Amino acid sequence: MKPRHGDWRDFTQNLAIRAILGVVLRIPYRARVPIMGWIVSRIVAPLAGWDRRIEDNLKRVCPELGFRERQALIRAVPDNAGRTLIEIYSGADFVNRVRETEIAGPGADTFRAHRAAGRAVIFVTGHFGNYDALRAALFAQGHPLAALYRGMRNAGFNDHYVRAISKIGEPVFPANRAGLVGMVKHLRGGNILGILVDVFALHGPELSFFGQPAPTALSAAEWALKYDAALMPAFAIRKESGLDFEIFIDHEIARGAPEAMMQAFNDSLEARVRAHMGQWFWIHRRWSGSKY
Repeated sequence: MKPRHGDWRDFTQNLAIRAILGVVLRIPYRARVPIMGWIVSRIVAPLAGWDRRIEDNLKRVCPELGFRERQALIRAVPDNAGRTLIEIYSGADFVNRVRETEIAGPGADTFRAHRAAGRAVIFVTGHFGNYDALRAALFAQGHPLAALYRGMRNAGFNDHYVRAISKIGEPVFPANRAGLVGMVKHLRGGNILGILVDVFALHGPELSFFGQPAPTALSAAEWALKYDAALMPAFAIRKESGLDFEIFIDHEIARGAPEAMMQAFNDSLEARVRAHMGQWFWIHRRWSGSKY
């Protein structure tokens, strides 16, 4: 999505976000993160209509959940989103917090073997836990992980958000023609790339996610096949402390039809979400026919 300038609503929204960030960033890190989670969960989410979106999505794909379980998730999901946002803007404080995070999971040794061999790796991940904790931890441990990002509609917010993620590590590639050229060069050099692929893809095939048709982009699998890169699901799972993470790298996805490869990613993400329901961004319009 191309960032848009000139809309007064976007200007007001960006001004409000920057004001909140400016105040909260003055607070020591250990208190800053839960405070921002509370602000987004208790103030921003109800005003933005997120509560209704989360509940509708949960009723759609998890009808077995009771009222109390849904209400708990309505608070937990924006709390995690708020924590994620302020962590990304915390720069060195955030990197120092996660730099020694253990890299584990059934694909961890495979990843290290690919790195030793100089083979490119594409990490596919989602809006789960804190996706930039994965990048920050890997950078700190000598594995520079570039990011491919979609520009946000609000140009003002997009500008300072990109600056914030760039402080965690570079390069970061916008999903436009120039960015894709840089991304291809990066992969051909045997490097690592991270992509968020858990969003509604307008022209993508309807694969399955939580048992419902979810249009999914195939580009990550197609790039892995074209540039001989390993395709691996990877996630930063927030621990009970609310401040620390576990880096989980799943099994490498077998090479095959792009649809089958991306379905394997959806299945991997679903398994992580089912184990940590409050850490996925249930606010997204993810499924065909969804209201949001």
